[in-house]
Amino acid sequence: MATYIKSTHLNKWGAIFLAFSLYMSFLGCVYEARIYTGKGAFVRTKGSNFVVNGSPFLFNGFNAYWMMNVAADPSERYKVSQVLQDAANAGLSVCRTWAFADGGGYNALQITPGVYNELVFQGLDFVVAEARKYGIRLILSFVNNFKDFGGRPQYVEWARNSGVQVSSYDDFYTNPIVKGYYKNHVQSVITRINKITQIAYSQDPAIMAWELINEPRSQSDYSGRTINDWVQEMALFVKSLDRYHLLEIGMEGFYGDTMPERKQINPGYQVGTDFISNNLIREIDFATIHAYPPKWLSGKDEDSQMAFMQRWMWSHFKDSRTILKKPLVIAEFGKSSKDPGYNIHKRDSYMRDVYRNIYMEARSGGTVGGGLVWQLMADGMGSYGDGYEIILSENPSTDNKANSRIRAFFVRFFFFLLKILINGNMITPMFYILFLR
Repeated sequence: MATYIKSTHLNKWGAIFLAFSLYMSFLGCVYEARIYTGKGAFVRTKGSNFVVNGSPFLFNGFNAYWMMNVAADPSERYKVSQVLQDAANAGLSVCRTWAFADGGGYNALQITPGVYNELVFQGLDFVVAEARKYGIRLILSFVNNFKDFGGRPQYVEWARNSGVQVSSYDDFYTNPIVKGYYKNHVQSVITRINKITQIAYSQDPAIMAWELINEPRSQSDYSGRTINDWVQEMALFVKSLDRYHLLEIGMEGFYGDTMPERKQINPGYQVGTDFISNNLIREIDFATIHAYPPKWLSGKDEDSQMAFMQRWMWSHFKDSRTILKKPLVIAEFGKSSKDPGYNIHKRDSYMRDVYRNIYMEARSGGTVGGGLVWQLMADGMGSYGDGYEIILSENPSTDNKANSRIRAFFVRFFFFLLKILINGNMITPMFYILFLR
């Protein structure tokens, strides 16, 4: 079920967010003007925090995995523009999306290893150019762990079909031929010259970071060592191609064998990753976690799921601050209308708790840099819906109460960031009084 926010309600808040962004840009701090000229600075890390031009960078963002796939059809590109514009108006500044679509499916980017559909690549060009236009930074993921959009299974199938001896999809992490396919794709994306902006992806500050793989998992090695070796190799490869952009793994946050006592934080099982050792790799610039208690603990009641979510977030907050000493991003979270017993009040409560936790950790000087809600969509995209979608567009028939609830999530998170800046003497209380009373 999509939840709509009327654009008429966004106008007031869009103006406030824009005014705040411009004000902070004059101070030389993190928030840039919403539309920038292409000369913007890259996001960096300084200690355990994100910075832009040396100033702290805190963000509220979103996922929109579908953007390249939709933008491959020029007649549908307005949907990408609509979401990016609405997101910018709502104060959202980072978007995570796919830079992959593997195999022979609809609008595949990489049809066979090293063979690309130029029209789909131009769709990704459009996404990057539009993000640049609206002042939104992108996190681009190179491959999926799952079979959706090809992913890790497709790479192994390509090898098998060419006569390579492979036994399972986990050979993705170890087989030299398969790893070669992956490296070729990474290089093809990073060195791509955008046909619209004429800027190489590797030199475009509209891209905040690269992601190695969406939600890596291994069924053959639950310790995390196999994926650790793969991350080390691929992280070194990415950094050899691109010295400007940040790099993260794409992990959900599951613990492995490095700290056995932490495995009790997992939702009753392991997936072959090790949050500690994988993110300690030098070339990995920041850590990520995902948070889906209703999916991971589907047999538990609401209170148990919420208690798990609290433990999950605060354990990773602590480990990022004291062990990794790197920024942490809550890279996916949401509540699906398809969850058993779903209602809008439960969604409100879940989202509120996630945002509150992010705020409390940031306020206390922690390493959390921001959160990315799953997911934003444009109107008329039912085939991409998964129950989590939020649509920031006008729909007069939608209940106003539902409108205001979801809108309030972004408004509240803006206030959270504002309070952090006030408490840190990065913005004066007078500005708060003048613009937000």
